[in-house]
Amino acid sequence: MAKKTLTTEDQDLFRQTIGKVRAVNSDKILLTKENKPKPYPKSLAIDVYSHLDHTAITDITKVGLEDTISFIAPGIQHNVLKKLRRGFFGLDAEIDLHGLTSSAAKAQLLLFLNAGVTSGFRCVHIVHGKGYRSSDNHPVLKNNLNLWLRQHKDVQAFCSASIKDGGTGAVFVLLRLSDKYSPHEKIE
Repeated sequence: MAKKTLTTEDQDLFRQTIGKVRAVNSDKILLTKENKPKPYPKSLAIDVYSHLDHTAITDITKVGLEDTISFIAPGIQHNVLKKLRRGFFGLDAEIDLHGLTSSAAKAQLLLFLNAGVTSGFRCVHIVHGKGYRSSDNHPVLKNNLNLWLRQHKDVQAFCSASIKDGGTGAVFVLLRLSDKYSPHEKIE
């Protein structure tokens, strides 16, 4: 590429537009207290395991491959469970846990439920599988999920999904509405 030569008119126009120019002696800027950036708080690591109440349930009977599971938290009307079964609440998110180990599934489930509550999700779909490869016809993830969801403080109800949504290999879960999504605004 050839160097472009400027006419004297263009050079004069450039000088007028730019104005007076002074050389920069240092390219380092010293921060003073006035222009220091404000600190921001680090986000706290969320302990998702703290949402489980380990003392609540101890005597749950094991379920089989084709058994349905359901639960409703104390204080919630039984009508809510019927609405959940019929899909009244609509699905906001879903996760597929089948094929994972028990510990990996628990970690994924707790992260998913926490993210769901903080995002304002009301109803979620969890696929756990029927457990056909489990020994003695006792599906591991299904039984664990039955216990973990009962222990979770943000779960208001759950039931086995409809046939088209996974049947006894999946559940619909109704989550507690987060305080920040509460329909009641505080008026002062």
